[in-house]
Amino acid sequence: MKRKMSNVIQLARVILALALVALVAVGLFRTPLRRLAVEVSGEEELLGQARGLFQYATNWTRPRPDTRPDAKIAHSGVSPFGVNTFLEQEVEPAKRERQMHMIADAGLRWIRQEFAWADIEISAKGDFVDRRNDPNGVSAWAKYDDIVDLAQKYTLQVMARLTSPPEWSRHDGKARGAFAPPDNLADYADFVEAVLRRYKGRLGYLQIWNEPNLTPEWGDCPTCGVDPEAYTRLLCAAYARAKSVDPNVVIVSGAMGQTLTLNRFPPTGGMNEFIFLQRMYDAGAGKCFDVMSVNAYGLGSGPTDRRLRFNITNFSRPMYLRDVMVKNGDERKPIWLAEVGWNAVPNDPTIIQAGEFGRVTLQQQGEYLVRAYQRIKEEWPWVGVTFTWFFKPADEHERNQAKYYFRLVNPDFTPLPAYDAIKAYATQR
Repeated sequence: MKRKMSNVIQLARVILALALVALVAVGLFRTPLRRLAVEVSGEEELLGQARGLFQYATNWTRPRPDTRPDAKIAHSGVSPFGVNTFLEQEVEPAKRERQMHMIADAGLRWIRQEFAWADIEISAKGDFVDRRNDPNGVSAWAKYDDIVDLAQKYTLQVMARLTSPPEWSRHDGKARGAFAPPDNLADYADFVEAVLRRYKGRLGYLQIWNEPNLTPEWGDCPTCGVDPEAYTRLLCAAYARAKSVDPNVVIVSGAMGQTLTLNRFPPTGGMNEFIFLQRMYDAGAGKCFDVMSVNAYGLGSGPTDRRLRFNITNFSRPMYLRDVMVKNGDERKPIWLAEVGWNAVPNDPTIIQAGEFGRVTLQQQGEYLVRAYQRIKEEWPWVGVTFTWFFKPADEHERNQAKYYFRLVNPDFTPLPAYDAIKAYATQR
């Protein structure tokens, strides 16, 4: 009897899902139903809503991620408002300060800023002098000192992203790409120590690498490929060294990139982030980070997209990463969203990768970012800081590339609607 009743319930759900799709397909949706369609599918177009509603209505056919929303989360109570910056690319110190002022004025309290190893320890191990433009050399630390000073002046926390190994750290230089790991993990650990000792007490959050599950971030060559076990060894080496210098420093894992591929070799290059993370745990990574990090781009749909599919890269995807953490006994650690954004690229086929990241209007870009913060606050207590991608480019040389159009502010400091939307939301909290 119970089995028959269960079958009846399942059939009813399928019929309901099909009925909702039919309503969309024939255009019978009135305003409340259209709002519901957007709320669960994140789609703006009619056909997308129909497909999204059906997929959402059949979520029950798959196990739901176990996110343990009631777990006591470490490193909680922080402001959720962050943004990615490229301050090291600003040649004029005045522009760095203007950028910091605008960030703070918008109610943003965190920056995710790369401290590029290849830009600090440039020519040889232990050599922190920059001779690229001046044969007499200047301190390679100077602009990073300025960034840390300005962050303190404007009461901003810095999550320093330690990436980009110098050529001297690999026997084959750039043969495996500019971001391939060093031959000797101790060299990277030494760099981590150098950063911490220089900014001890002023820099409390270090992110170890970026997108280690994607190429070319780990080795871009036919015989190379991402390697969760090798990344875990690097992460653990950095963690041990950092904690020996400053036990209070918070170590953030390298941000997991969203990908469906299981091919760890170029050209598709990458490994599904859930599989990558489980292999990290199997290799002992659980004891080597304090905060998990993941990218959470909406791509083709909005932040309210609640479809749960392994084969869909939408804003709900971090729930699956959280599920992996819970299954490995790490439910007390938070996830910080390293890169969140929607692409307001013009409808211009001459732009490189135009449409590859999805496409929204400038107005939608701001609305989606605010709704993303709202959803996180309402539904994901295990998420801490969310870093919008990104504040501003230093110049216009990448205007012909789609990635340029994630920005909140133009190179000339003209704020876009997304900046105004975040400012209006963040400054009210």
